Amino acid sequence: MLKGFKDFLLRGNVLDLAVAVVIGAAFTAIVTAFTSNIINPLIASIGGGNEYGWGIQLTGNTSETFLNFGAVVTAIINFIIIAAVVYFVLILPANAAKKKFATEPEDKEASETDLLIQIRDILASNADGTDSGAHAKTLQ
Repeated sequence: MLKGFKDFLLRGNVLDLAVAVVIGAAFTAIVTAFTSNIINPLIASIGGGNEYGWGIQLTGNTSETFLNFGAVVTAIINFIIIAAVVYFVLILPANAAKKKFATEPEDKEASETDLLIQIRDILASNADGTDSGAHAKTLQ
């Protein structure tokens, strides 16, 4: 039981995932600080004289009844920045490395048409009375 758990933990994908989660959490803190301290004030300035920023006050004068559009825009900007960094820093280089270092040729399976042509050729050679041993090897 413990051997299976150890094998699971030492798999490359699990370690890569753990590293990605740690780096993602650290990077999220950076992006959140950027948007909270730079983007939020810019978006709040669109709200004009409203003390809460860009949004609509429903009732009363409390922050609980304020529809904060600026917070939604900030969350969208956070997501776009994090997605762009993940794509350009992790995904794009990983895909390029896979293409560059791929050593195994991809197995190309014969299509149905190719198989039917080979069967036709074997049947034609059998009708002529020739040996089909060489043709049988091409089907494998």
